[in-house]
Amino acid sequence: MTSSAASPWRLSVAPMMDWTDRHCRYFHRLLTRHTRLYTEMVTTGALLHGDVPRHLDFNPEEHPVALQLGGSEPDELAQAARLAERWGYDEVNLNCGCPSERVQRGAFGACLMAEPATVADGVKAMRDAVSLPVTVKHRIGIDKGEDYGFVRDFVGTVADAGCEVFMVHARNAWLKGLSPKENREVPPLRYETVYRLKGDFPALTICLNGGVTEEAQIGAHLAHIDGVMVGREAYHNPWSMAHWDSAFFGAAPQHRERAEVEQRMVEYMVRCAADGEPWSRVARHMLGLWNGLPGARRWRQVWSDHRLKQAPPQEVAAQALTARRHSVEAAEAELAP
Repeated sequence: MTSSAASPWRLSVAPMMDWTDRHCRYFHRLLTRHTRLYTEMVTTGALLHGDVPRHLDFNPEEHPVALQLGGSEPDELAQAARLAERWGYDEVNLNCGCPSERVQRGAFGACLMAEPATVADGVKAMRDAVSLPVTVKHRIGIDKGEDYGFVRDFVGTVADAGCEVFMVHARNAWLKGLSPKENREVPPLRYETVYRLKGDFPALTICLNGGVTEEAQIGAHLAHIDGVMVGREAYHNPWSMAHWDSAFFGAAPQHRERAEVEQRMVEYMVRCAADGEPWSRVARHMLGLWNGLPGARRWRQVWSDHRLKQAPPQEVAAQALTARRHSVEAAEAELAP
């Protein structure tokens, strides 16, 4: 069995549309050095017919970072994979798990699970085109079918094409009747199915995704599979990631204080603003930094205040700090005898 301790996929942050852009990934990298990061899904059409630098540019600090692709045509996937390699990504991941109707109309995402031979052709085309690892993210089934043989045969067929790493969202994708948000919450989690895949394919790297919110859960899952991919919990409560390097990689934490991370982000915003990128596009990703602590709400409100968007980020940071401190002092005064 593959050792999860040695796996580059031991811990990762899931690709999330509209969230895991390069600014988000820069922020996450300040919190954890070793966790693998993924881009938002980028369609092959957007890369082959759109603004490639806008979709593929990233900060060197983000490594290891993977590009997630959406598509189904082998030739297009191969071309997109070549771009990923040229840009310096560490991995290409094929999306076979997104259930949205827009993705279904493009004939990719979760609906591809019903066409394992098509996925295998795409994987083979990408592996022939690049030297990067080619991985697949998928569900454990589609609609309400719970036949284990369905996902087992899917993994087996795609593995025969050369894929060695699978990120398995432990829910079915209901292609009709549920929104993408509901698809992350309504279909029941079946972790045992993911564990069973690892038992049937011991030579493959099997990573689990779905419903993971606590370090204890990560550790429990790693006793059965090679890696854990965390999604929205990492985004909404990012400070939890500050403990991952020491807890799961045996390494020193990147930063020990939230204020230090915030200062690094302010410095990054200054650089982005100098390049013409509004700092507000960066700041939105760190709004959960102080979650769970007194004053977090007031701090968030300052950073989210549209009236401050033209102010230098250093000035906004000072106002946010003052607001947070005043909020804490007010709360303490109420509790004083």
